[in-house]
Amino acid sequence: MSTSTIILLAIVAIVAYLIYVYNRLVALQKSAEAAWSDIEVQLKRRYNLIPALVEVVKGAKNYEAETLEKVIQARSAAMSAKTPAEEAKANNMLTQALGKLFALAESYPELKANQNFLELQQQLSQIEDSIQNARRYYNAVVRDYNARLDSFPDLFIARRYGFTPKEYFELDESIKEEVYKMPKIDLE
Repeated sequence: MSTSTIILLAIVAIVAYLIYVYNRLVALQKSAEAAWSDIEVQLKRRYNLIPALVEVVKGAKNYEAETLEKVIQARSAAMSAKTPAEEAKANNMLTQALGKLFALAESYPELKANQNFLELQQQLSQIEDSIQNARRYYNAVVRDYNARLDSFPDLFIARRYGFTPKEYFELDESIKEEVYKMPKIDLE
């Protein structure tokens, strides 16, 4: 084998490896975008239930308008969020507002007994679980993608072609657990 053939094979191998690294980065980037889309679908489902919940609560006598207004404002803020960090912050506020609304419902026996209210509360709880699952998947993909951006030799390709790190979607799980906790049943 001549020296020129060896050099040519080395160049071909290097180019093939660079193409492989680039394609792997693109695949991870697209996976992260798809995973974020899954989160957005679940969040939209959540946002779409809130007006119905507000209407059911308005049907109760002497409802607290201030609490409903906070839920409506938090929903609007969440719907207008642009980045995962903004989305997380707005959704934490929305979850807190919903928590206050559900706590308020404890003071209204007619609302606690309202089948529509109970169904909406159950649906929101199920959507919260779906959001949590989608968030875990998204964050795992983002972790892998961001790790590739910082790994040698991938970081050279990433920097050269403008790949940038993605934000994690972090929600405050303690807020969610407090809002959607199951009632305690006294068995004694």
